[in-house]
Amino acid sequence: MITDTQLATLKAYALQRLAQDRSGHGDDHLQRVNRLARRLAQAEGVNLNLTLAAAWLHDVIDDKLMADPQAAHAALAQKLTATGVAPADQTAIFAIIDHMSFSKGFAGQQSLSLEGQIVQDADRLDAIGAIGIARALYYSGHVGEKIYDPAIAPRMNMTREQYRNQPGTAINHFDEKLFKLEGLMNTAAAKRLAASRTQVMRRFVAQFKAEWTAEDQD
Repeated sequence: MITDTQLATLKAYALQRLAQDRSGHGDDHLQRVNRLARRLAQAEGVNLNLTLAAAWLHDVIDDKLMADPQAAHAALAQKLTATGVAPADQTAIFAIIDHMSFSKGFAGQQSLSLEGQIVQDADRLDAIGAIGIARALYYSGHVGEKIYDPAIAPRMNMTREQYRNQPGTAINHFDEKLFKLEGLMNTAAAKRLAASRTQVMRRFVAQFKAEWTAEDQD
């Protein structure tokens, strides 16, 4: 079992590793994901500290955030061992954070423990709703994408290579990914939250496009 002291150490490690993030995956994102993960974990009655540990650590090996994902993976393994996390818990953490991302789904449905499903739900919930709108625009600006271009159609059948490396637009990202997340939630509580947050995004995109063409109501 992961102790509260170990969890605090892993939290500090994650916050330090992402302290300089300017892509929408920094400490505020980690804090929100953990609040959501705690809420979902308590509803499901799972191993809370394992869930929270994975929630804190889920981005420290992300290949879109880390210059050297393999080195980041090795550094995390070393940190877990130095913190005294049992081998079984280390395996459980990596089984979650290695398989929970949206991009991993391009290779097929990933198998996750219930703790992993909760962390995945929490991370995906933070990508939608009002927060999701802000993060989508922020990330697109970070990587130099356009806000919108009607001449560029959403890529509804993207490959993982396109998702990771081919520029799109901030508004197309809603059709390409964010509107799909509601249907990919695992837990009942996440599905309810996702339904509400998705409606917020749909209203935003509709209003955005109406204003773009000057067809909005006065």
